Amino acid sequence: MKETILITGGAGFIGRHLAKALLERGYRIRVLDSLIEQVHGPSGNTSTLPKEVEVIIGDVRDASAVASAVKGVDRVVHLAAEVGVGQSMYAVERYVSVNDCGTAVLFEALINQPVKRVVVASSMSVYGEGLYRTVDGALVDDAVRRSRRPGEPWDPLDAQGRPMRPVPTPETKLPALASVYALTKYMQERLTLTLTPAYGMEGVALRLWNAYGPGQALSNPYTGVLAIFAARIHNGQPPMIFEDGEQRRDFVHVEDVARAFVLALEHPAAADQVYNVGSGVDRSVRDVAHLLAQAMGRPDIIPETTGQARSGDIRHCIADITRIERELGFQPQQDFAAGLAELAAWVAKQQAVDRVAEARRELEARGLVA
Repeated sequence: MKETILITGGAGFIGRHLAKALLERGYRIRVLDSLIEQVHGPSGNTSTLPKEVEVIIGDVRDASAVASAVKGVDRVVHLAAEVGVGQSMYAVERYVSVNDCGTAVLFEALINQPVKRVVVASSMSVYGEGLYRTVDGALVDDAVRRSRRPGEPWDPLDAQGRPMRPVPTPETKLPALASVYALTKYMQERLTLTLTPAYGMEGVALRLWNAYGPGQALSNPYTGVLAIFAARIHNGQPPMIFEDGEQRRDFVHVEDVARAFVLALEHPAAADQVYNVGSGVDRSVRDVAHLLAQAMGRPDIIPETTGQARSGDIRHCIADITRIERELGFQPQQDFAAGLAELAAWVAKQQAVDRVAEARRELEARGLVA
């Protein structure tokens, strides 16, 4: 008999794609989700989930809802979380409560009803700045950006004041927690990897880079950067980019992310491990904004660079996916240009409320943009 898998936060962007992938492999799927308005809109619609999915509407901090959700479950994917670096820097209680207390409530339920394996969604944000190399060739794994004066480089500097070059960041790099969001995600993965072996379970943490694809919450100004850009372009507005737009990121298609979760759930070698999940290719945020505008048929829309820094942001973090490729056989399969075309076609059929200016005002009012 096939196993039952619980996906907390499973009505969200990644959860819906993962539920579909797991159903195709014959699993029974149960979802626990609170359907918060910022992500799901005022209606809290679950119609985008496959009809075979059992849905429990409830908060991951609600012990009775969580106890019901884990009953009879064989494995758990823990996606439930508040997501957004900028918002986390002022909605502190909300992020800590949902992400960390919610994970604690989940594990108290699992102590009473253990499962075979728990896979938690962590984040590349736990690294802070990624790995760098100096002009002399030395690797620097503790780079920190100092306060920038006008005219100075945006990139972290070495001890001699020279800009350093970003290189792929492996799982062995020590965390450098630069935002409340990063703090909460690291706590989620440490709770998972501490408590699972103590109670005879297996734990896996996946550190996700920038997931994109159809189905993202276009009206959420704190969601993935490609969805934020798409909402702006869809409404005839230029994408707004902090700093100078040359910060580099790895964008990974949501179907590849779902594939990584399947491997993390099933592969024997994944037990008690941490893996990066990205595409293995880095791009500047400015280039990505231009490519998306072209894919959406609006090459005339030019991204706006603010020249301002946002508290909690890092400059560069590039995924080294060597380990998950070697140990689990993970291979990103989605071509970026094709993925942007797919996203553009989906966005064209959606309504998106552009709340980016509103979010920026919130950050500026609190002194979090300078």
